[in-house]
Amino acid sequence: MIYAIDHVVILVHDLAAATSDYAALGFTVTPGGVHADGATHNALVAFADGSYLELIAFRREAPDHIWWRYVAEGEGLIDVALLPDAIDDDVTAARMRGLDMTGPFSGGRERPDGVRIAWKTARPATPDLPFLCGDVTPRDLRVPTGAARLHLNGVTGIARVRVATRDPAVSAARYRALLGIEGMTVAAGVSFELGASAIVLTALNERHRREGPCALELRGGASVDLDPAITHGVPIRLGA
Repeated sequence: MIYAIDHVVILVHDLAAATSDYAALGFTVTPGGVHADGATHNALVAFADGSYLELIAFRREAPDHIWWRYVAEGEGLIDVALLPDAIDDDVTAARMRGLDMTGPFSGGRERPDGVRIAWKTARPATPDLPFLCGDVTPRDLRVPTGAARLHLNGVTGIARVRVATRDPAVSAARYRALLGIEGMTVAAGVSFELGASAIVLTALNERHRREGPCALELRGGASVDLDPAITHGVPIRLGA
């Protein structure tokens, strides 16, 4: 069973600068470490609901990396990960419902304190769909806990991730195959509820460069739209 939004991925050019900017917005930012392939490193903004924002930057050129193609487009929101209960079983179930998926593949990173963590990921074939991220080592090693989940701006979690798609009806069918649940028609498009959070499919328009995640609504804090110049290109609304 796929039961929650695990994290969203935000590509930045300079990890130190992005860390400083998100801290200035009232977020507690925790250094994440270097990924196993050495190509990327990250920092995390973990929330009380268990989800997190991943700020990720390339340390070197990596044309074979799944996210390298976004570098030329600039900074911004590039991907969403869902948390499966048992990734191998969930991939099998999605394939049985007709969805083309690759993986699971092994991944990991080394934290700044030297702790090595491991996970497995699986990915659908189209960019409108999120990928799955299942832990091999305990999740608390991957996702910061305690005071790291407290933020001066009052944010407690991810309420909604908006995903731009060429055809929300076609994408909704893919989401049904991935998740095994029905979506709900809402004003903006089609919403798929995952615990206390939701992914909302909306039609691609001139504001969105491509199919995929395009905006975040975070729970808690004062109702305000953050400055994209400080969020490194991500439309973020607090107080959802």
